[in-house]
Amino acid sequence: MTEAFAHVFPWTEEEYFALGETPDRVELFDGSLLVSPAPTVKHQNLSALLWSVLLPPARTSGLEVYLAVNVRLRPGRVPIPDLVITEPVPPDTLVIDARLVRLVCEITSSNPANDRVYKMHFYAAAGIPWYLLVDPDPVALSLYRLDGGHYIEHASAKPGDILTLTEPVAAELDTAALDA
Repeated sequence: MTEAFAHVFPWTEEEYFALGETPDRVELFDGSLLVSPAPTVKHQNLSALLWSVLLPPARTSGLEVYLAVNVRLRPGRVPIPDLVITEPVPPDTLVIDARLVRLVCEITSSNPANDRVYKMHFYAAAGIPWYLLVDPDPVALSLYRLDGGHYIEHASAKPGDILTLTEPVAAELDTAALDA
């Protein structure tokens, strides 16, 4: 990753993808890299639990659930959301186009403002219809629906509550079960 620190701004998508896999989460936003350390074990477990709950209803609806994949919101803007529900893509796909994504999920971590403001704005601008924001300690869920060019809160679940999704898949997310 040392070559990344010696790079002259701005980064192109080609240069970004040439970095290859890294131990850190590296995202591209308009020529700049947003680097985050690998998520905590709790964060990773929460991602896996969400995936396991959402995968069966997604597949029933002809959709797939992927963890930590590149999503192209527009050229030069490639975040790595914690989870997406999307139309199926070939297994060797490097980057999923935002037009295929039905729901994007972020689990807040060391800088929650990135997920609550920065990424939320960019996901809305890309036209992703649903945004699930997860606070991990204790688990609380906020589901946002795209309304015009921004998200409005559609439903939420406090610790101990259940969030019922009807779109893009029918599922119940039990915050107590996710807080394992």
